[in-house]
Amino acid sequence: MDKSIEHLEREFQKIRAGKASPDMLDGVMVDFYGAMTPINQTSNVTSPDPRQIIVQPWDKSQISNIEKAILAANLGFNPKNEGEVLRIIVPAVTEERRRDLVKQAKVEAEDAKVAIRNSRRGGNDEAKKLDKEGVSEDDIKKLQDDIQKLTDDYIKKVDTLFEKKEKDIMTI
Repeated sequence: MDKSIEHLEREFQKIRAGKASPDMLDGVMVDFYGAMTPINQTSNVTSPDPRQIIVQPWDKSQISNIEKAILAANLGFNPKNEGEVLRIIVPAVTEERRRDLVKQAKVEAEDAKVAIRNSRRGGNDEAKKLDKEGVSEDDIKKLQDDIQKLTDDYIKKVDTLFEKKEKDIMTI
């Protein structure tokens, strides 16, 4: 369940709310000397202000490969090659796009809830197997109740994270 929350937080970082962040480029893979490498292992990625991201490759000869990788990632960015660095201007987000981002965040939150419920099912299955090992039915029932309480707590965490992200996205 912890892993589900961690995954949700990582996915929420990728959903941009109009503010530039180096995390927006997480997941971009660059063909770096024939090996697919994460962009943050090929370049220094910074965000000097809320409207732009600067990608400064450690090896200047790879700047065109990095530019192609950013375009291929289909993030809606158009990097500007300035020789030494790539400058990405993050466009302002429209109201319609904000609603789409909220929907995307909601889908991620629902996926996290499904993963948490799958963990609950696995825990309950393990608890039922304890019956064969001689554990009393009352202890098994208590264990299942504890698993349900834990599940409810994690679902509340997901809801809280989603509400926070929704507020962040809708704030201009």
